[in-house]
Amino acid sequence: MKLWGGRFQKDTDRLVEDFHSSISFDRRLYRYDIRGSIAHARMLARQGIISNDEAALIVRGLEDVLADIEAGRVEFSVAAEDIHMNIEQLLTERIGPVGKKLHTARSRNDQVALDIRMYIKDEIDQIRRLLGELINTLLDMAEEHLETVMPGYTHLQRAQPVTLAHHLLAYVQMFGRDADRLRDCRRRADVLPLGAGALAGTTFPLDPGFVAEQLGFAVVAQNSLDAVSDRDFAVEFASVASLIMVHLSRFCEEIILWSSAEFAFIELDDAYSTGSSMMPQKKNPDVAELIRGKCGRVHGDLITLLTMLKGLPLAYNKDMQEDKEALFDAVDTVKKCLLVFRPMVASLRVNREKMAAAAKGGFTNATDLADYLVGKGMPFREAHATAGRLVYYCLQQGRSLEELSLEEFRRFAPVVEEDIFRAMDIHRCVTARHVLGGPAPEAVKEAIARARIMAAQVCR
Repeated sequence: MKLWGGRFQKDTDRLVEDFHSSISFDRRLYRYDIRGSIAHARMLARQGIISNDEAALIVRGLEDVLADIEAGRVEFSVAAEDIHMNIEQLLTERIGPVGKKLHTARSRNDQVALDIRMYIKDEIDQIRRLLGELINTLLDMAEEHLETVMPGYTHLQRAQPVTLAHHLLAYVQMFGRDADRLRDCRRRADVLPLGAGALAGTTFPLDPGFVAEQLGFAVVAQNSLDAVSDRDFAVEFASVASLIMVHLSRFCEEIILWSSAEFAFIELDDAYSTGSSMMPQKKNPDVAELIRGKCGRVHGDLITLLTMLKGLPLAYNKDMQEDKEALFDAVDTVKKCLLVFRPMVASLRVNREKMAAAAKGGFTNATDLADYLVGKGMPFREAHATAGRLVYYCLQQGRSLEELSLEEFRRFAPVVEEDIFRAMDIHRCVTARHVLGGPAPEAVKEAIARARIMAAQVCR
């Protein structure tokens, strides 16, 4: 008989039983469910709702159930619907009628809200650590490539010279913001819902503060209706996860481009590449492509959660069972992608010569020419137009700006002097940009030092 079956005169249809059950996916919550139940039992005894002996028997029974689950000796039942009722049923089978007292002053509504919050707090901590490890890897790479000049792009057109270190630090900033967002999300998940019951609390003299202390929650929910129906924290996590995947996907897109023969900026390690079943010469960036593809999967998880919640009246509705698969998938996908992305990036080989050659092409120093003319007293708009005319002249000649003679420069801008050639040097164009957040090696060193502090906080 179902634990809730007293009011019913017929068994659940077998199709409905399978359709209704969530044990196939919420079984991963078993540790949290047992931890929450142990804290609840101890609180019930502390408040005199059950005896100390009964609580001790329940706790021992739950610990035995946990040990058996961990050892793979438990087969969960679809008929018991979910992880909560499976564990309660296993407990009652082992310790007898006392097991039926565990659910006193508790509903599956506040129980599942508790389990999910405990779960997501732990997963956030793990993902933050993975982000911290990735950030440190990127910082290590940046230190190796302070002088590795490459073109910066807008519209995928060569724009201005930067360094690979500077480029990597852009992603450090992105992943740092992701870690901050996860920290904020964790704070809002760190609210104890247990004690809210089904929706209206209970007449028993509970002590939620004791349970919060036992389970490591910062605060107790202030409204019982909201406590059981709130999934904002799950949506917020999926939103942060979606941004993490966007940042990984953007980076992967560049890795895919850079590893092509057209760019040849990098070569991926064989361990993070695959071949073709037909074309023997191929070395495909499949890992990067798959991460890029999985970005849409996590976005879908976010949409699932938003759509599931948008039309629900208070308080709990069965629709909310759909939160778990989307949340679990977002967690799993982000973790798997971070785990494989970091060593893929750490092991790639950089072709400094190719990057430097590309930085010298495409007139990436044209902005520096305009700035030079401004420094000689020319208004910026006039300097911009003059630099554009010089670029057009070079295009007609099939030459670069550095290859022009002083006389040719003066034909367009009489203010030009001998120092124009130093101003046009690609490395000088980079080192001259010693501003906060700029690509000059000294500025990048300072940025790396600041980022190391941030990474240490993320990894804690």
